[in-house]
Amino acid sequence: MSRIPRIVILGAGYGGILSAIRLQKELNYNEADVTLVNKHDYHYITTHLHMPAAGTDNPENARVNILKLIDEFKVDFVKSTVTQIRPHEKKVILEDGTLSYDYLVIGLGGEAETFGIPGLKEYALNIRSINSVRFIREHIEYQFAKYKREPDRKDYLTFVIGGAGFTGIEFIGELADRIPQLCKEFDVDPSLVKIYNIEAAPTALPGFDPELVEYAMKILTDKGITFKIGTAIKECTPEGVLIAGDEFIKAATVVWTGGIRGNHMLDEAGFETMRGRIKVDEYLRAPQFDNIYVVGDCSIVMNDEGRPYPPTAQIAMQQGEAVAHNLIASIRGSQMKTFKFSNKGTVASLGKGQAIGIVGSRKLKGNVAAMMKKVVDMRYLYIIGGIPLVIRKGRF
Repeated sequence: MSRIPRIVILGAGYGGILSAIRLQKELNYNEADVTLVNKHDYHYITTHLHMPAAGTDNPENARVNILKLIDEFKVDFVKSTVTQIRPHEKKVILEDGTLSYDYLVIGLGGEAETFGIPGLKEYALNIRSINSVRFIREHIEYQFAKYKREPDRKDYLTFVIGGAGFTGIEFIGELADRIPQLCKEFDVDPSLVKIYNIEAAPTALPGFDPELVEYAMKILTDKGITFKIGTAIKECTPEGVLIAGDEFIKAATVVWTGGIRGNHMLDEAGFETMRGRIKVDEYLRAPQFDNIYVVGDCSIVMNDEGRPYPPTAQIAMQQGEAVAHNLIASIRGSQMKTFKFSNKGTVASLGKGQAIGIVGSRKLKGNVAAMMKKVVDMRYLYIIGGIPLVIRKGRF
């Protein structure tokens, strides 16, 4: 190649930002031209979004300016929205221009998976971005204000959260903590507020240790959550949700956390996908394109049993670092590494001072697990921004 290779990274989520940071550390001067594209000028910490959504923290604490994480002398940052990927032409179409690449990293993030349930896309809220959680927080506060003007409308104080996976469970824990403050602020009787968590699977937190799931359910039930497990949402309307058994729950707020699919642009680009995600090879490349890598919610990585790993922040971070290694290996003609996910453990928050987790073979719960959650958050801040970022943001 007569000119230096061009690497384009789409998306500054966990996988994309880790790829960019690792490349700027490892690449030699003029070894490659690296461009990071993101529609916002900040990276947001997805695993923290449930707190500002419920109103228990400031949205600013969940975001980090991208220019504080990358070295502009080594990585070009382009703030723009991707509208199209053309893999056969080695081009990416942005809303305001076109980028050509030799190597592409796709980390565009996922979209809400509604499983074809009527009305979910139109009427349910989603915890997916800084702007979406701002909207949810303001919407919740507005319901209390509306109730004071229309005290016969109990549905203003009824909240339905669809999905009892990580996001759903962590959000209801924070929401339950927030409700007493809102009741005090708006002079509302707390007994009038109803929070329902509805999950089609036979258990909350599917795949988690049953003993810890039972602990989590008790903590959250004691906080006032009503669980409907093994119960599917059949339809979402502007007035609430119809659930299995033809029961209708009248609610002015429905938050859907029940699943993620890949980005719609992957299908439109002609990639072979499963629920909008690309099943990558052992080097995290898209089939038929040895110059295109896929990370995070856009990718599928199979475990030893032939089942896909859940698309978590942890796996996306490891993918980002692995992709950077393999890009450098490709450029230098050295040995690429096969990707092996190393599970460091899992921690789920249940609100202030409460969490459950598994680290190695140890089961954690209560305050110990909550402390571990803070350690995990601070470790991530350290990885992307070093001690200065930990000092700036480490209080969450």
